[in-house]
Amino acid sequence: MSATAVPQPADTHLRLIWPQWQGAGSSSVRQFTTEFPFDVGRRGYAVGAKVLEAVLPEHDGPTAVVPVEMGDRGLEERDGIEAKTIVLEQLRAALEIIGEHDPARITTLGGECSVSMAPFSYLIDKYGDDIAVMWIDSHPDMGTGEGEYPGYHAMVVSALTGHGDPELLDLLPATTTSDRVALVGMHDWTDPTLPAIADEWGLTVFGPDALRTSSAALLDWIRATGASKVAIHFDVDTIDADEVRFGLGYDKGGLTRAEARRVVADIDAVTDVVAFTIAEYTPRQVMQLQQLLADFPLL
Repeated sequence: MSATAVPQPADTHLRLIWPQWQGAGSSSVRQFTTEFPFDVGRRGYAVGAKVLEAVLPEHDGPTAVVPVEMGDRGLEERDGIEAKTIVLEQLRAALEIIGEHDPARITTLGGECSVSMAPFSYLIDKYGDDIAVMWIDSHPDMGTGEGEYPGYHAMVVSALTGHGDPELLDLLPATTTSDRVALVGMHDWTDPTLPAIADEWGLTVFGPDALRTSSAALLDWIRATGASKVAIHFDVDTIDADEVRFGLGYDKGGLTRAEARRVVADIDAVTDVVAFTIAEYTPRQVMQLQQLLADFPLL
């Protein structure tokens, strides 16, 4: 514990605000945010974190903000990972903050998907085999620096299951085995080689169609792990963009809002949810308003 850390109750619930944007691959930002200047679009996830903090209920417990560089420092690609220098620096900062609070549970407001890496790894270290991971996302996030896509946000599942960049893995308090991770609502592999890799690693996939009318298969899987606790990652692009577009891209065919709410409620009913992350919210109207008001007087 650092010299400035304040002792926390054993059941501390930490809300972590982490407006990290650097992990989003610049190629994806250029493709999906053409209505904004590139420098505005690539920082949209930071705006999303602020909006989530503003609209969600007040938190009954400690809240901490991970410091995020808003300039262009550290954005260079290294070892096949875009912005590797700065995202690892911010990962260290997040782990230090979490360690000072020593929470029993963590809610994380991001930011792109990599904001789940620190809290989930910390809780895997804390709870060991008694925790399973529900990765609710349209995409598998199974990339590594050896793949074609250098976006760090697409490498979280890999890292949490012990695959990928050694420098990154050395920072994590713990990893888990792939058979304790379920990809929920996933329907866009992003890379044709990934299904075979998922089979090799032992990941379990529940596509949207498997969850349309019932969560039973997913709940059976959770029971089979023997874990009493779960960490839930919720990427808002899981919601079918034909219903409402929350994410960066236009991901069709995902879960509806009603289906997603039911799946999360069903998980919560049978397990102890010790981590919940909301990630990748891109508040386009808010960003448009920012552009409109830029340089107005007295602002």
